[in-house]
Amino acid sequence: MTGWPGAPVIYEIDTWPWMAGISRRLGRPVTLADVPSAVWDEVAASGLDAVWMMGVWERSPAGLAVARVNDSLQRAFHHALPDLTASDVVGSPYCVRRYRVDDRLGGPAGLAAARGALNRRGMKLILDYVPNHVAPDNPAVTRHPEWFILGSEADRAADPAGWFTAGGRVIAHGRDPLFPPWPDVAQLNAFDPGLRAATIAGLTDIGDQCDGVRCDMAMLVTNEIFARTWGRYAGRAPEAEFWPEVIGRVRAKHPGLVLIAEAYWDTEWTLQQQGFDFCYDKRLYDRLAHEDAAAVRKHLSGGLEYQRRLVRFTENHDEPRAATSMSAERGRAAAVAIATLPGATLWHDGQFEGRRVHVPVFLARYPDEPVDAESRMFHHRLVAAAREVRQGDWWLLDTHGWPDNPSHQDVLAWVWHDVVPRHLVVVNFSDRPSQARIPLPFSGVGGRRWRLTDLLDGRVFERGGDELAGAGLYADLPPWGVHVLRMA
Repeated sequence: MTGWPGAPVIYEIDTWPWMAGISRRLGRPVTLADVPSAVWDEVAASGLDAVWMMGVWERSPAGLAVARVNDSLQRAFHHALPDLTASDVVGSPYCVRRYRVDDRLGGPAGLAAARGALNRRGMKLILDYVPNHVAPDNPAVTRHPEWFILGSEADRAADPAGWFTAGGRVIAHGRDPLFPPWPDVAQLNAFDPGLRAATIAGLTDIGDQCDGVRCDMAMLVTNEIFARTWGRYAGRAPEAEFWPEVIGRVRAKHPGLVLIAEAYWDTEWTLQQQGFDFCYDKRLYDRLAHEDAAAVRKHLSGGLEYQRRLVRFTENHDEPRAATSMSAERGRAAAVAIATLPGATLWHDGQFEGRRVHVPVFLARYPDEPVDAESRMFHHRLVAAAREVRQGDWWLLDTHGWPDNPSHQDVLAWVWHDVVPRHLVVVNFSDRPSQARIPLPFSGVGGRRWRLTDLLDGRVFERGGDELAGAGLYADLPPWGVHVLRMA
């Protein structure tokens, strides 16, 4: 992770609609090669460490043809864009024809210009890689059929949604074993040595163009899951796991390349051990969106080294917009949590502004939505506060209550401590008022007065050190209330 902060703040940009928005704003076509400096300055002003430009690779005409006739996709497109036109549908960024920047976005030169603009502003560039599948018109489908899961005409007759024919061979559509096959992609065989070599070459080439790579559905190609998904079609599992073999070779060329795994099914620890720097923390997302403080607290009791290598989020291109999946109050409490915990923080383009429409990744533009100025102000204050807070050591704190008042169970609290000032985060993760005593782990607190400044709203609280050292900090918070405190 050479040159990267230990807990990076990442901003995901849906590249195609983001570029379309800039073009409309400026009244002229814009590619990555000529994004104005003022736009990059706006991105940098948010206090970010990296930009994930999702969807830069060449999209598939064959995949686009599938999307144009798929009824469920078309319904989703019209729901997001009631005024949908044919030109709005550009195909899935995860149906990759070639790992070359799409010429309509500016090609390789445009990407190089964008990376340079980001790097000059102290930000890193993250791109995608899809290890599990490619577009059905990817050149490898006909040039290297041995890299794919192959079947028979009998397989295709028995399951026409799961197989297709190309180059005279029956090839499986890509899939997640918990869902129906994806109709626009071809399934790679993670056990094939030639495919592994091609993955190493492809990731190495991508590493020449960026500072980090987010690997889509990374758990699907681990030996156990791949064998369970594809059985006899995959052949015998190799002794070596997919990711250690691939990552070791890529890191030989790019030792500072940060690798991020999109991970589900409690595979985060496994993928960390196999070489990934960070893995999605989908469990925390689910608990923040749907569960209570006890579930969140239990989740945060995991080992610190494990937590430091998780990516915390309340929204990304796969999830509903945070403004619709949670109430505004709950969403802000959840945002404070992800922003001030160990690990990486992921924000999504439009999240700060309170966008509500979830736009399928096939589409080239966002609908017009009003900006929620209050949400934007809150998130910018939060990102700035989190940059100050996340320094030194982190501790999850206990909360105490009273026999007739168990509301402390709804209060989450943690501290960051390097040197004075220390920082304390308190979140009432419930829809009712809560009170708690929070013992502090610091030494040398007693015998003086302390000034606690809330970095989100500027309120100042004076507290005696003897009380803080003894009973602890008393917190009385409204429903979903939060404090992000500097203690000095």
